[in-house]
Amino acid sequence: MGSSGDVRVVCLGEAMVVLRPEGDRPLARATTLRRSVGGAEANVAGALAALGVRTAWVSRLGRDPFGDVVIEDLTERGVEVLAERDPERPTGIYVKDPDPAGSRMLYYRAGSAAAAMDAGLLDTAEVAAALATAEVVHTSGITLGILEEGSGLVRRLLALRDELGFRLSVDLNWRPALWTGRSIAPLLDLLRAADVLLLGADEARAALGVHTAQELREVVGERPRLVLKADSHAAGEHDPDGTATEVASLRVDVVEPVGAGDGFAAGYLAADVDGLGPVGRLRQGHLVAAGVLTASGDHATPPTAGVRARLLDGSDEDWAATRVSASGIESPAPTTYQETR
Repeated sequence: MGSSGDVRVVCLGEAMVVLRPEGDRPLARATTLRRSVGGAEANVAGALAALGVRTAWVSRLGRDPFGDVVIEDLTERGVEVLAERDPERPTGIYVKDPDPAGSRMLYYRAGSAAAAMDAGLLDTAEVAAALATAEVVHTSGITLGILEEGSGLVRRLLALRDELGFRLSVDLNWRPALWTGRSIAPLLDLLRAADVLLLGADEARAALGVHTAQELREVVGERPRLVLKADSHAAGEHDPDGTATEVASLRVDVVEPVGAGDGFAAGYLAADVDGLGPVGRLRQGHLVAAGVLTASGDHATPPTAGVRARLLDGSDEDWAATRVSASGIESPAPTTYQETR
């Protein structure tokens, strides 16, 4: 483990090494695979760090070369890695099978080191120090779905939230395969305990059988601030007091959708800890997600602080006229400019 310092956000969940065919050839015809790092909470942590928010990622990794790759990748991206190394269990991997109609993900994570995360992880000295300064702890339904002792870790996390005062952010990240043949009752308990709950409208329908924010509120109760993403059209923030704010998505030339939800979560949470209001939170979520949508990997470098400020402060008309592509951002806010990557 490394030193955590004065951390503002802690992300708790699995990271995996991602293998993708060179040139995006179909996997069955590929001879060379490119290596990167993915996983929901790791993606969020990396984007938060790129947005200037001091972030720690907490998990477990195998004491293997893939674990070394994860640590090197996240450290280079500015994330403070607080990971136990397991000499027996491996680091998880997943392989992308590219397809113009939508890439297929093949996961090899059963029995991974991260699946053995438990309550004790949160009480190790460096993790406890990070939690003591954190304003937000972010996790997801994926984390609960892979854990072998999930209930104990969640109970300890909630007890620490009550003791230390951080906000708990949960992204549903619905993965049906993780819940096949299992009760989702523990997942519902986690969603109800969240202070901020992020999910897509499609996930709400598939996992919870609800179609509106009001129906979702009836399922998860009064505690969470709901951030409901309506497919690719808009995202809405719904406070427990009934206040609602909606911001339309940006126009994006999509390359691949994988990781965009994690980008949205990072942009939203960075704006939240920086004290922005609901419009700023939702706009920055859309903006970071748009960058990921125009990249072939699970994450992308977010726009510079100056570009973000112009877009977050711009008029609704300028926001609606903004377009994001792999070559950059084009917007009239406040004057026409282009940022290339």
